[in-house]
Amino acid sequence: MGTRKTSCPNCDQLARRVAKLERQLTKAIQRIGELEEQLAKARKNSSTSSKPPSSDIVKPNKSNGGKGRRKRKAGGQPGHTKHERKPFASDEIDQTYEYSLDACPDCGHALQGSRKPADVIQQVEIIQMPIVVTEHRALGHWCPSCRKVHQAPLPENVKQTGLVGPRLTTLVAYLKSACHMSFSSIRKFLCDVVGVTISRGQLAKLIRKVSASLAASYEEFKACLPSELWLNVDETGHKDRGKKYWTWCFRAELYTLFKIDKSRSSDVLIDVLGKEFSGVLGCDYFGAYRKFMREFDVAVQFCLAHLIRDVKFLMTLSNRNAHFSDGLRQFCTTGAVCSAVVLPGGESSAPPIDNHAVGCADQHCEAS
Repeated sequence: MGTRKTSCPNCDQLARRVAKLERQLTKAIQRIGELEEQLAKARKNSSTSSKPPSSDIVKPNKSNGGKGRRKRKAGGQPGHTKHERKPFASDEIDQTYEYSLDACPDCGHALQGSRKPADVIQQVEIIQMPIVVTEHRALGHWCPSCRKVHQAPLPENVKQTGLVGPRLTTLVAYLKSACHMSFSSIRKFLCDVVGVTISRGQLAKLIRKVSASLAASYEEFKACLPSELWLNVDETGHKDRGKKYWTWCFRAELYTLFKIDKSRSSDVLIDVLGKEFSGVLGCDYFGAYRKFMREFDVAVQFCLAHLIRDVKFLMTLSNRNAHFSDGLRQFCTTGAVCSAVVLPGGESSAPPIDNHAVGCADQHCEAS
């Protein structure tokens, strides 16, 4: 007959205690992981996320590695290649003054011509009144037969131009768009520098006039976007009179088009690119791009800079992410150069990898 095993009360108690401690340990490890992830997110900065550099309120202390080194002097450094501005060409010079000697300044003897090139100083100056004011008069004529006064017609282009001529209108548009100046700043510049006073309301009319004149060209470029093979897209928010708007940037190989819209959704992509866009879209991870990719089978190249920051963020988490983040780092430094994008239809084409961007990826990942 077999012997019947009797349970040990102490063994049962210890087994229950071990099981309880194991459950507590599992919960503790899970909680530690959650806290580590929260801490890592709280420590995100511009180098590990899409946050702007201005959000880096707390910056790390400067290292003392450079202590004792001589401070770099201002200006060009030893060995720096000298850069000089290119002189104005002869057809760009409005006035020329030549200075000569009547006799030798040392002995007074008569002088002869020399093959030595002249010493030249070119000067650029704003003329005192850099505008031309033109008055167009439509004279009145009396008809004794009709007993009426008839005004001579003004040229149509003169009536359409109005107060501000084409070149000055272009200058106002340049200051507003390229230089991002307010109407008040433009008004002050025109008054103080150009010598003409134009109201802010008149300046606003000029900008609307320029926008209307460029509408056809804008639509022509916009119509070209859906046929581009490669297109980089991004968007940024801003407010106009308290209302939120989004400026979308579509960067093609030879031109860049901006579109201001109240929406940040994929509807803007559908409106601009259509539902049959067959090129490759370069963008970040924002949901509008992923929805556009998913619903219309669009090939997407996600931004490598965002990937690099995510890799650096993964490296700040616990050790369980080390293997995954190390693999992504290897991809950023080596695999990205050999990557290819599969275009609709099965055709494979290597994307235009920027060597500088790949070098930055290598630098960022190695620094981590």
